[in-house]
Amino acid sequence: MDEYRRVTWPDPQAAARLRAARLYAITPDAPAPRVEQLVGAWLRGGADVIQLRQKSMPRPQVLALALALARACAEAAALLIVDDQLDVALLAGAAGVHLGPNDLSLAGARRAAGDGLLIGASAASPQAAREAVAAGADYLGSGPAYSTPIKAAKRVLGPSGVAEVAAAVAIPVFAIGGIDRSRIAELRRAGVDRVCAIRALADAPDPEAEARALKAELAG
Repeated sequence: MDEYRRVTWPDPQAAARLRAARLYAITPDAPAPRVEQLVGAWLRGGADVIQLRQKSMPRPQVLALALALARACAEAAALLIVDDQLDVALLAGAAGVHLGPNDLSLAGARRAAGDGLLIGASAASPQAAREAVAAGADYLGSGPAYSTPIKAAKRVLGPSGVAEVAAAVAIPVFAIGGIDRSRIAELRRAGVDRVCAIRALADAPDPEAEARALKAELAG
């Protein structure tokens, strides 16, 4: 229990940090030491948001990893978001949780967590974005912005499609899907200046330098 008490929640600056965020890094489904190593590098490189996404790790290990990442993010003035698992987000003192269509409903999560937790959702159309906001979402991921092997069956929105989603709501919208440094200029021309990166950061030879470069591209 002492481990939990050392984490401050909720972060009173979380909403402001979310509004200022540009680079949202998502962890690979890798062993905990590798994830911690990557996240440390990304934070040094200026990542604003870290999402812990673990699909195969046992829940107790996910919680232990979330606790470690929550401390690292707090020290870097960044936000930790836990994918899918609301209980882990709350126990670890994370800034928020990201919920997919097959997870707990946005409204249910908001009732359970109150206003102190950031809640993210995904939206591939302006209508879906407005519905997510009405249900309590604080930010959205929108895509795929480009084709990606992870979501090969989904219709590619393209930069203009993501821009339409972002224009439909007043909360932050992050483009996701197939994004690396070569795509940033095109996204910015479409009016999109917030991105999620997964493989571009996780597979980079120098993850810290890649995060720093991506952040610089987003700043223009």
